[in-house]
Amino acid sequence: MLIKQLSIFLENKKGRFTEVTNLLGEAGINMTAFTVAENSDFGIVRLVVSEPEKARDLLKEHRYAVSVTDVVCIQMPNVPGALAKIMTAINDAGVFIEYMYAFSQGETANVVIRPTDIDKCLAVLGRGNCGA
Repeated sequence: MLIKQLSIFLENKKGRFTEVTNLLGEAGINMTAFTVAENSDFGIVRLVVSEPEKARDLLKEHRYAVSVTDVVCIQMPNVPGALAKIMTAINDAGVFIEYMYAFSQGETANVVIRPTDIDKCLAVLGRGNCGA
């Protein structure tokens, strides 16, 4: 399924991510998933939240560099090989994955991917030939 993701560029210094979580929490915006990638100068926080546009506006008001991006969220059984079947189908269709992150709870796993061709990726997943 197609979902919205926030990308926030943060200075790589103590307390910056905490500030973001406090702002979102105080505004009643729930964080569903996130990943943090960093280098020596800055970090990129990618978030899936309950209200992406509201979160973007709030963070921009507080002078954060933030954007909203379309990504694909795949729900699958949390069993060995489920992700391999999906990735094989996506790869066989010639879709490149820029990045991905995942989380699971109980019997369900969720994978957030940023493919180079979202429409083609969704078409592959919609055909149900992924085996998940």
